[in-house]
Amino acid sequence: MNQDRRDRLRDAAVAVLAEAGGRGLTHRAVDAAAAVPTGTAKNYFPTRDALLRAVAERCAEQYRAVAASLAGAGPGPSDAAQLAALLAGLLRNVAGPGRPRVLAYLELQTEGTRRPWLAALLDPIAAADFAAHAHLLRAAGLPAGPEQARALTLALHGAIPPLLSGGPATLAAAGLDDLDRFARGLLAAVCPEETP
Repeated sequence: MNQDRRDRLRDAAVAVLAEAGGRGLTHRAVDAAAAVPTGTAKNYFPTRDALLRAVAERCAEQYRAVAASLAGAGPGPSDAAQLAALLAGLLRNVAGPGRPRVLAYLELQTEGTRRPWLAALLDPIAAADFAAHAHLLRAAGLPAGPEQARALTLALHGAIPPLLSGGPATLAAAGLDDLDRFARGLLAAVCPEETP
């Protein structure tokens, strides 16, 4: 099968899931979003489960690409200020260009509550964040034990829904109206003795 067309269909499926939710993810909707003849998505992804799997795989690929581009080619941030900048960049991506991917991923998590195979596919993606954040903390010279990695990861994950919904009062109350300040404050809370 044509890999370029397959990727185009997967990108279209991410967009459809983000915009229309789980009920709106159909082969016909993906065909329309990808501007391909009717039946093309079904040829590549014969079942709805195959379509959901394709979206999950594409979301994971896109997330890894964003994380890699923000982290650069080096070993990671070398201090708390660089780590705070990286975390603020990740959150900006969630609220900006990464919004469709993140919305689709949240829809997949909801679908995963009814489809154990999908939950199992998503589990390593979310679990990898804990190890990745521990690595970033270590690279920045900050404490990187399980408690710190957990607190950082769960706080970042918890910031996602308000960022996506964008309610100004909620963003202000959560401190998400200034992502640089939020990231610095989060690191200060996670590693209080280490962060200026």
